[in-house]
Amino acid sequence: MIEQERYVVVDIETTGHSAKKGDRIIQIGAVVIEQGEIVETFSSFVNPGLPVPPFIEDLTGISDELVEQAPSFHSLVPEILRLLKNSAFVAHNVDFDRSFLAEQLELEGYMFPPVPLFDTVELARMLLPKQEGYKLNQLADQLGFDHDRPHQADSDAEVTATLFLTLVHKLKQLPLLTLQQLQPFAKRLKSDLGPLLAHYINEKLRQGADDQQHYDCYRQLALKRMPEEETEPVQPAATDALSFPDFFSTFMDGKMKEAFLHYELRPGQRQMMQEVDEAFEQCQHLLVEAGTGTGKSLAYLLPAAYYAHSTGNPVVISTQTIPLQEQLLERDLPLIRQLLPFPVKAALLKGRSHYLCLRKFEQSLQSIETDSYDVILTKALLLIWLTETENGDVEELNLPSGGKGFWYEVQSDAASDLGRFSPWFSRCFYHRARRRAQEADLIITNHALLCTDLTNEQRILPSYSHAVIDEAHHFEETASDYLGNSADYVTFSYLFQRLGVQQETGMLETLFELIGKHQLPLRQTRKEAEDVLLTAKEEVDDLFRMIHQFVMHTRQKSSTDIGRIRYRYSSYEEEGATWQAILECMMRVHMMMKDGINFCRNLSQLFQEKQEALSYPERGLIADFERIVEALYEQEQNLYELLLEYDPNVVYWIEVEPRGARNATFLYSKPVDVAELLADHFFAKKKSVILTSATLSVNGVFSYQEKRLGLTDFGVRQCVIPSPFSYEEQARLLLPSDLPSIKDVSEEEFAEEVAVKLWRIAEVSSGKMLVLFTSYEMLKRVYQHVKDFNQFGHLQLIGQGVTSGSRAKLMKMFKQSSQAILFGTSSFWEGIDLPGEQLHTLVIVRLPFSPPDQPLQQAQFEKAKEEGLNPFMDISLPQAIIRFKQGFGRLIRTQSDRGCVFVLDRRISTTRYGKQFIRSLPEVPVHEGKLEHLLEQFADFL
Repeated sequence: MIEQERYVVVDIETTGHSAKKGDRIIQIGAVVIEQGEIVETFSSFVNPGLPVPPFIEDLTGISDELVEQAPSFHSLVPEILRLLKNSAFVAHNVDFDRSFLAEQLELEGYMFPPVPLFDTVELARMLLPKQEGYKLNQLADQLGFDHDRPHQADSDAEVTATLFLTLVHKLKQLPLLTLQQLQPFAKRLKSDLGPLLAHYINEKLRQGADDQQHYDCYRQLALKRMPEEETEPVQPAATDALSFPDFFSTFMDGKMKEAFLHYELRPGQRQMMQEVDEAFEQCQHLLVEAGTGTGKSLAYLLPAAYYAHSTGNPVVISTQTIPLQEQLLERDLPLIRQLLPFPVKAALLKGRSHYLCLRKFEQSLQSIETDSYDVILTKALLLIWLTETENGDVEELNLPSGGKGFWYEVQSDAASDLGRFSPWFSRCFYHRARRRAQEADLIITNHALLCTDLTNEQRILPSYSHAVIDEAHHFEETASDYLGNSADYVTFSYLFQRLGVQQETGMLETLFELIGKHQLPLRQTRKEAEDVLLTAKEEVDDLFRMIHQFVMHTRQKSSTDIGRIRYRYSSYEEEGATWQAILECMMRVHMMMKDGINFCRNLSQLFQEKQEALSYPERGLIADFERIVEALYEQEQNLYELLLEYDPNVVYWIEVEPRGARNATFLYSKPVDVAELLADHFFAKKKSVILTSATLSVNGVFSYQEKRLGLTDFGVRQCVIPSPFSYEEQARLLLPSDLPSIKDVSEEEFAEEVAVKLWRIAEVSSGKMLVLFTSYEMLKRVYQHVKDFNQFGHLQLIGQGVTSGSRAKLMKMFKQSSQAILFGTSSFWEGIDLPGEQLHTLVIVRLPFSPPDQPLQQAQFEKAKEEGLNPFMDISLPQAIIRFKQGFGRLIRTQSDRGCVFVLDRRISTTRYGKQFIRSLPEVPVHEGKLEHLLEQFADFL
């Protein structure tokens, strides 16, 4: 911090967003910082001269009574101007606080002084790029600051001041190279960082700071210095001759008791270890359902680590979700290493697009003049992240929304990889991750990367014969996605833009400049090239508009969960002039794109003989150009397959945004059945694959999963391990009988009934409730009705797709509330953990049958009928039961949890198949009756 600099950190609470529209300040807090120390604080309520709106009172706790006797803003103006004099102005979201203060000062006849500005939101995004969120209360929570009165100006100002000092300290600690790289960005940021950066740079130059000790300073970038690989101690020979059961009883039992203070090896956990070990030893595939609380991660990691150590062959561990990967790496593997008497090397390997390409990022720093604010901020935060990250994995980052598009430009990819020609090769995050995986005993990855084995000649994962697939109920779906196809207008538009079609700048222009510089022979002019590509772009525009119009005017369409209109098609069966026009347009697109892509390839071909004369940055530019051209070629090939080719084993459909642009169109295809492909290309090539999840069986039988995954002919071992939780004592399954049958009423009437019941449950439970829906439309309807009941705002209502934010953000809001209802659809049925007081009541609105109009589901039903099967009993019902078990599993997460699950779908009681849902659950007491009676009877569980 510049020694003589004075900062005033300000927070204001207001009646609304605009002083010009009549809103006013109701509280102001200020903290003065000089020479890095807080030297003065000021706070005051302010009489706004108008009532405080109820929602502002709810948010801030500031009522009319609190401000009634407070001074007017006019009387506080001299004090405000004194504080601002010769100061830099700091606020959390500086645009709002500064503009509102300026507007209200202007109304009083004063000017806001021309002072430097600092925005702690922006600085936190840049300097703390790994934080989950950047609201003041989130940052206070994550950084361990006391923040006892959020949304009160004095408390907020004090926390913002502490945050500002923390951020400035972090800035000062950055290596000299990073500070120098940040300088060009300073003038494009909201915060006036220029003088501060110049001061710290001069200080470091004066002191002769040597950053090489802590950072790898290379080509003007400072990277975190990687720890030297430790040489492993020689493994104790005593373990080598032992079988896993003998090894476990000899070495492990005592160790586990030491590792856990109150450790008690659960019988289910021991049983699962034995099953995994035997499957590995006997080279068998194993399906194992391990109920919630079994401790399945340790139960497969220990035998996997032992097998890898004793044979020298790696074991691949695959998960569907990132949180489980993080749990394995951060919680389970350190414990495994503590327990085992030999070292265990583990490595995480993801698809290339997760990793930053240092060559591309270095190149992107050359041009910032035309970058948007979000891209400038993203480049700045990546510079700082490079001083901290060992993995270069985008999942570590919380990127601004505009930064996600920029990531596509700097992510690693095979097409533009210069390999050993790149000076960054030895530091490349992706290649480093692959090298670690080559040396690892346990390779942690995801289902999508595992599926590359199905089709790719070029293997990404090291060679392996043994694998564990956790969250295995998703494996079929991931394989189907991976083997499917898609194309959309947004991707085409982005690729044309990157090439520079209809743009003043872009790759084409750069390439023609290079051709001129190296005096290469050119057969066609730049204008001819642009004309070919522009015609191709216009044809693509027309094609997507025509498809959009075709779907909107078709009668057999349906709606998706995210509000799109969907239409299943079969290219060889479609009739009519419009469809014919679409196919003709597709042929024109194919011809034009072929010409455009050939022209682009010829351009890059010109440089092949001049490789030696090209500089490293020039080689990088050509590689990036080739990557975009190949991406455009792949997209066109996808589109051609989707519209002009037909495979009876594949289902095709279109989705359009009804309120979006007229070309907001998406085409998809998926194989109807992946069983044969998985059998031939995956399971037949592996010696032992363990598939595990808390929900794999239906009524204790695995036949559904066996058939869907192609395991029928492999003589698969099977095992169900019940949960150690006592559901008889911890939970109640309650079935209200006073709801209408879904078939007997309209959607709207059913939604009203559900809302009334939810409101009654909420009134009695006075805690937190999760409500699971199968349809986004039904969720919106019920949410609106409950919102009408909630006029006084006693409950916080959080609706997926209604309340803004990602799933993680909605979950955080729910956890931070004292009384709330969370309304969720598909993604909330699993993978969320709300133990203890965070959840007492779970409501399942409808049995989770997939909508019958989903294209893949329809095609699977048709195939089942052709094979003489019953689509409902053989596909629809098992899927729904597995989903139901996932939803039910959200309630009881620990030994001490208690709560109720309400099912509002009468089919669970009134149909023969409904009993199968109940039979698939653990032994939980089931009670049926009128809602009021159930609420009265089980009030102690709510």
